[in-house]
Amino acid sequence: MGVQLGTLVRLFDVEKIVSPSFFSGKIVIVDALPTIYEMLAMIRDKRGLYLVDSKGRVTSHLIGLFTRICRMLITGIKPVFVFDGPPHPLKMKEIENRKKEKKMFQRKYIEAVLSGRYEEARKLGKRAMFVNDEMIKSARRLIELFGLPIVDAPHDGEAQTAYMVRKGDGFVTAVRDWDAFLYGAPRIVMDLKLSHDSFYKPRFYELDLFLSRAKLTLEQLIDIGILIGTDFNPGGIEGIGPKTAYKLIRRYGSLENLIKLNKIEWAFDVSYLDIREIYLNPPVNDSYKIDFREPDFDAITGFLVNEYNFSKRRVLRELNELRRHYYSQRLKQKRLDEIF
Repeated sequence: MGVQLGTLVRLFDVEKIVSPSFFSGKIVIVDALPTIYEMLAMIRDKRGLYLVDSKGRVTSHLIGLFTRICRMLITGIKPVFVFDGPPHPLKMKEIENRKKEKKMFQRKYIEAVLSGRYEEARKLGKRAMFVNDEMIKSARRLIELFGLPIVDAPHDGEAQTAYMVRKGDGFVTAVRDWDAFLYGAPRIVMDLKLSHDSFYKPRFYELDLFLSRAKLTLEQLIDIGILIGTDFNPGGIEGIGPKTAYKLIRRYGSLENLIKLNKIEWAFDVSYLDIREIYLNPPVNDSYKIDFREPDFDAITGFLVNEYNFSKRRVLRELNELRRHYYSQRLKQKRLDEIF
């Protein structure tokens, strides 16, 4: 779900609308699981059902991922994909609640489809989404065939992406919510869709600029997130939204002071100290490698066309454009080598 910081961030005018070409030549660390969910939400048939192959396997995520990777590479963006590990132990209660909610929406979704209420089904389908092991496996295989690095996080992908950008192994992390800010990501981008629809434009944010204008420390931003509600304390403190949380932390300095002065009551099973520590010092994978290879065009075609029944014409149309991009890059490099 993610912490709901958008209202607060927008108050301080730190959002920058940029072109996808702004990230050309830069490494973008992509949180893979939210990206897969995004593809499943967007790519459906008119009944609101996932697209599937002849074996009944879902392919909506592969269609979206294939197109986006092609456009990223043509734009000159160098994506690295980070996959979640098992949920953090303190998140298990929220994970179980989400599973129950999804099952309820899946039941309503199926009822709507069977009754021919397709518009209702499309809306319900977004809340009934699931990602299974087969989807993850196929997505990873496609990314590998494109020659792109994959990094496995110990737990939350946002924590790993934030760490990699802090470390200097990436310029920005591509995310769908604000959790990466709480994990200390220096730069984040949302809506890096690279679609031909001009409605979607990348939104770029810098953590230091926001903290400076809001007159906050990272620890105070984390406390605001905890007051609003995180995946570790869903719902937050009753009656406290982003603006109120900001005013409280600016006035009293910290959660400790708010609790000590009886301004709020902490009623969660988990300690706010433990939540804060997760954001400040999350478990991360430090043994990853970032190596980029040229895409295996024939293997990508075979994988999508032969294995998952993609249209060969459509696949080759995208890949041929990407091929021309790589040929152009090699030609430029050859000329530079000849000059020097």
